[in-house]
Amino acid sequence: MSDMEIQTLCTESYGSRSARRYQALPNGKLSSVADASEAWHFRSLHHIFMSIFLPQGYPESVSTDYLAYQFWDTIQAFASSITGTLATQAVLKGVGVGDETSTVAAATVTWILKDGTGMLGRIAFAWSKGSKLDCDAKQWRLFADVLNDVAIFMEIVAPAFPACFTLIVCTSGFFKCIVGVAGGATRAALTMHQARRDNMADVSAKDGSQETLVNLAGLVFSLFLIPLVADNLSLTYAFYALFTVLHLYANYQAVRAVCMETLNRARLHLVLQHYLKREELPSPAVINPQEPLLLGFRQQLKVTLGAPLHTVTSSVADFQKALEGNTSNYLIFFNQPAGVISIILHRQADSVDVIKAYTHALLLEALLHQDVETCTLERGSLLSLQHQLCKGDDLGSECGGRNELGLGIGGESGGLIIAWWDWKLTPQVPFLACLIRRD
Repeated sequence: MSDMEIQTLCTESYGSRSARRYQALPNGKLSSVADASEAWHFRSLHHIFMSIFLPQGYPESVSTDYLAYQFWDTIQAFASSITGTLATQAVLKGVGVGDETSTVAAATVTWILKDGTGMLGRIAFAWSKGSKLDCDAKQWRLFADVLNDVAIFMEIVAPAFPACFTLIVCTSGFFKCIVGVAGGATRAALTMHQARRDNMADVSAKDGSQETLVNLAGLVFSLFLIPLVADNLSLTYAFYALFTVLHLYANYQAVRAVCMETLNRARLHLVLQHYLKREELPSPAVINPQEPLLLGFRQQLKVTLGAPLHTVTSSVADFQKALEGNTSNYLIFFNQPAGVISIILHRQADSVDVIKAYTHALLLEALLHQDVETCTLERGSLLSLQHQLCKGDDLGSECGGRNELGLGIGGESGGLIIAWWDWKLTPQVPFLACLIRRD
């Protein structure tokens, strides 16, 4: 049968790969012909490995930074597995494994205290910091891994201080449970970012498979490592230092590889700076590499979003002045002595209002950040400052109305992910977006 008698009707692909061609035969039947290279590819170990450990539809089903993040995350997980094994050996030695003078009861009490302290730490940390983990996922992820290394170091050195052993391992357990909360919560936030087809469960499951494989590799490596370091503290410390450096470096590279498409305080601050200089909105690829990864870095003023009215003013005159002659859906109060900017939201404030309000607050911070403690604002200068703040209105409108930053506009805060209180005000007179000085 000649090629002239066969007509190709369509081609079929699997993800971004060409898989087969469908042809019309002279007898009217539909013929399926697999591409030569793809026929081998689908039978190869490479494809089997991808189907087991990567989300369905990869790479189209995940974010563009997925592979880079998972690569460094795999390296850090392996390094953490090794240092964790060294810590486990030290703790077992400290509770009396191999020591005929130790009792089972004493070891059990130590272990119970260690676990109990950790449980309390888990509850306390989730209560105090839970609302902040979404907005600064990269920063808290790095914090968790640094704290994990500190906890592992404490467990390794604990046997050298038998009088304080229980206190040290309890503190370590406390830290590790904080790591569990921060690491698990931020991993969920990163999974949401990576999943592009509403496939969070698949991305999370495959991440678990990858981590399990890495831990298996770490266990095999540990089987050869433990006999070498069992009675050699110097070698134990050397391996801990080596793998901790690798762990921290891989973690830094992993979070730096993430290109978030939503705005938090740090990224919005960078967008604001870029906009004021060039009057254009930068892309996520421009902003993310500049984002600081240390918690609290570059924050000169505290910004409270959704603050209750009684925490910002007790003056009826100030409140009435704020409500005169406008219909915007937020108020901005600046407490100069405390260095706090408070944003009060109207009950009807939407995502655009939230972004505009926070943009105004960060612009105020940028104008005052050089010396907040000694800055003196006279009433005349407040009018000039308020005029400058109007420029931030343009940026707030662009961030809220355009999608150049990849914002998922919707919900109460749109594409802005900020830890905020839920207080909203329902005034009996029109609302005004203004700046009020509080002495």
